[in-house]
Amino acid sequence: MTALDAAPAPRPPAPVTPAPRRSAVARRRRALAQGLPPGDAAQRVLRQFRVVFNAVKTHFRQVEKQVGLGGAQVWALSIIQATPDAGVRALAAAMNIHQSTASNLVRSLAERELISVARDPTDRRAVRLHLLPAGAELLERSPAPFAGVLPDALAALDARTLQRIEHDLEKLIAVLQVDADAARTPLAEL
Repeated sequence: MTALDAAPAPRPPAPVTPAPRRSAVARRRRALAQGLPPGDAAQRVLRQFRVVFNAVKTHFRQVEKQVGLGGAQVWALSIIQATPDAGVRALAAAMNIHQSTASNLVRSLAERELISVARDPTDRRAVRLHLLPAGAELLERSPAPFAGVLPDALAALDARTLQRIEHDLEKLIAVLQVDADAARTPLAEL
């Protein structure tokens, strides 16, 4: 028997397992943890988001300082003024919020005696909302736009720009992996 006969048989190579793909968020976090600066474009966009958020926050602070109500409450008052006899469902639709959120707004405004809430005579489950004089006076003192500066600015953009922003924000939201239900929370409540 020779030394070659005594050598163990060579092992077959281990199968190569591909490395798991990292999400964009994971790659970015790893780069930041390693001290690598984010790209210039990312920094510029981040600064733009800060400008937008600060404009929104400044407006809502100004509203609260001037009239003592939050921006969502002032917006709700303006809708009730513009659509007398509207109900909670119509208010929720106009503000693009959950009906439960609209109900909470209505309760708060009624407790402050800014609106009246009356049962609908044809449907006892529904209510009709009316602006009271105190609510009208508060709206007169409140800085415009009542819906906030961001909805006002978005309404001023052309359809093509809005489509681009919507498409790009959909991508960002997907990368963030967040709950889409947050879309129905008024900005003033964030």
